[in-house]
Amino acid sequence: MDTKGKIGIVVSDKMEQTCIVAVNDRIMHKRYSKVITRTKRYAVHDQDLNIGIGDTVRIRETRPLSKTKNWILTDVIKKSST
Repeated sequence: MDTKGKIGIVVSDKMEQTCIVAVNDRIMHKRYSKVITRTKRYAVHDQDLNIGIGDTVRIRETRPLSKTKNWILTDVIKKSST
């Protein structure tokens, strides 16, 4: 089984060992052939507490860690300037 990976931006880090990452996907509309941007928010497990709001991160799918948390932080691609 191949694990899924995504790249997104941290939008919340107020929970203990959990952050919310927003991932934007660009898809083509089937009927109108227009590019649409969809945003999905994932609860991500962060053991080291080393990320902040605005950071660009890579996440991967894992076993269920809680009711809503099925993703784990792989690495930080770019730190936020603020």
